[in-house]
Amino acid sequence: MNTPVVLITGALTGIGRATALAFAKQGARIVIAGRRDEAGQKLLAEIRDIGVEAEYWRTDVRHEDDLRSVVDKTVARFGRLDIAVNNAATEGTGGLVTDQTAESYAATFDTNVLGTLLSMKHELRVMLPQRSGSIVNISSAYGSVGAAGASVYVASKHAVEGMTKSAALETAGTGVRVNVVAPGTTDTGMLTRFTNTDDNKAALVSTVPFKRLATPEEIAHVIVFVASADNSYMTGASIPVDGGMLAD
Repeated sequence: MNTPVVLITGALTGIGRATALAFAKQGARIVIAGRRDEAGQKLLAEIRDIGVEAEYWRTDVRHEDDLRSVVDKTVARFGRLDIAVNNAATEGTGGLVTDQTAESYAATFDTNVLGTLLSMKHELRVMLPQRSGSIVNISSAYGSVGAAGASVYVASKHAVEGMTKSAALETAGTGVRVNVVAPGTTDTGMLTRFTNTDDNKAALVSTVPFKRLATPEEIAHVIVFVASADNSYMTGASIPVDGGMLAD
């Protein structure tokens, strides 16, 4: 695969943005998908300045028509789809289980779980006939453990882990691989919203064996590795990038 075509959802900030730039620096052709046109056009210009072909298409992963459209436009523009990074996510509303509602559940699961499911559905629609492709879903260290005060977010990331493993089994032997990268505490806007205060963020960082946040670029490098065609025997794996959180 000389110049892979890469589709990234939730590409406009944080880990998604760093991943788009990391793939671009390797010469890939990039499709960035997100919901904010101004940020999308700004990132698109930055990627094209690297010297690679790229497109931005407004996409809300909660809506199947959007995902069908972005995959179809990717294939129409570039002829194929080689790598998909399903990164779009929300931290949702924190709080105790007893504080949650059907609305807070749906607000998180519609993006984190349904969005990932529908993304894979339409990516596989293209990849399976190609008999090649690599999907990387973005979970979290909280996809493997619990966290008091974050039950709905934690549950959504457990669901992403389970869907990934199931999809990997369904596609095993087809030439398509499906894996998860599970970041720990990463210096993003989502983490700032999730922790809410500097003291809360510092308290969370203190629980990490590395005693620091990851940078989005550190996570992006692992995503690129997991997605790579050189990594041809890995499927159904969950790769933690968490400064030792899950080892503690």
